[in-house]
Amino acid sequence: MNQPQASSTAVVAKGLENVIAAESAICFIDGLQGKLLYRGYNIHDLAEQSTFEETAYLLWNGELPSREQLDEVAGQLRQERQVSDDVLRIVRDLPQGTVPMVALRTAVSALAAYDPEADENTPEANYRKAIRLTAKVPTLVAAIHRVRQGQEIVSPDGELPHAANFFYMLNGRKPDEVEARAMDLVFVLHAEHGFNASTFTARVIASTLSDTYSAVTGAIGALKGPLHGGAAPRVFLMLEEIADVSKAESYIKERLARKEKIMGFGHRVYKVEDPRATHLREWAKQLAERSGKSRLYEIALEVENIMKQEKQLACNVDYYAAVVEASLGIPWDLFTCVFAASRTAGWTAHILEQQSDNRIIRPRAAYVGPEERRYVPIDQRS
Repeated sequence: MNQPQASSTAVVAKGLENVIAAESAICFIDGLQGKLLYRGYNIHDLAEQSTFEETAYLLWNGELPSREQLDEVAGQLRQERQVSDDVLRIVRDLPQGTVPMVALRTAVSALAAYDPEADENTPEANYRKAIRLTAKVPTLVAAIHRVRQGQEIVSPDGELPHAANFFYMLNGRKPDEVEARAMDLVFVLHAEHGFNASTFTARVIASTLSDTYSAVTGAIGALKGPLHGGAAPRVFLMLEEIADVSKAESYIKERLARKEKIMGFGHRVYKVEDPRATHLREWAKQLAERSGKSRLYEIALEVENIMKQEKQLACNVDYYAAVVEASLGIPWDLFTCVFAASRTAGWTAHILEQQSDNRIIRPRAAYVGPEERRYVPIDQRS
């Protein structure tokens, strides 16, 4: 018997590399030039001049908001921050030692049970859910951390901007001006990045006409992986393991000799420096100095220089994000949850776009299994 012909002519792009799966107006990435645009706006301009609320509006609506529109969306986000006691009870009842991303995935899934619009798939309802989720995920992340520390959950502050409020709920104190700006920058830089693994997961789920909560829960599951959103924690642990600038060169060269991957370097798309890393490097230095974590920054800078010399690899967004977030007092195992809190705006923008002109995402595989075989009854098998 012949093997199915569908596989004999198929061209396999492992990991779907360079496969165009859809058209999108949300994000443009030029990996050769190191360019990143949200809806046509350069990430450098957004990092220097925008806020997370404005960026979220841009991702959802395709245009920068007027002052009135910005005030409206900021007000909507503030109003939707509170999470029901029932969902917070789920967070409290999880076993001690539950991984934060597991707790977040569970809690986001549970949110659907308390949203009467959860299964309403109109554009208007999905837009409202985009706002709800973007507002509530930071509240959940902060609650997960406070509960595991044995501390009281801090309720949202309706007077604080989005990122500053997250800092407040996490730490129990309001950020100063520098901390608030740095936290907002982290949210802006992580808000969107094209058809990455978690975003594509969200779009696949949305393409089945499942609900927004399911799509975002799936995206969180994809983000959890160390090859995606789980890279920054491993960067931090590496820097802590090196411990001293004088040990960086031998540590990195030994790992390279063993063919081990150095987290925070290289990128599937960027062949030059990730433009987001440019801003995070600058803020890492400033924040590390004022928070007493200069050692961490100095080790990071030395490792970066070694990787450029030895492998000609530039750092990516995860590398200095680890230093920035550690300097803001965020525990290393919460970094990926912070990523999720930021990226929820991008995920929901893609869900809205997917369902605006939907076709179920259903790729094919090149079959490499056995040829068709004759079924043998169990009593006749040798």
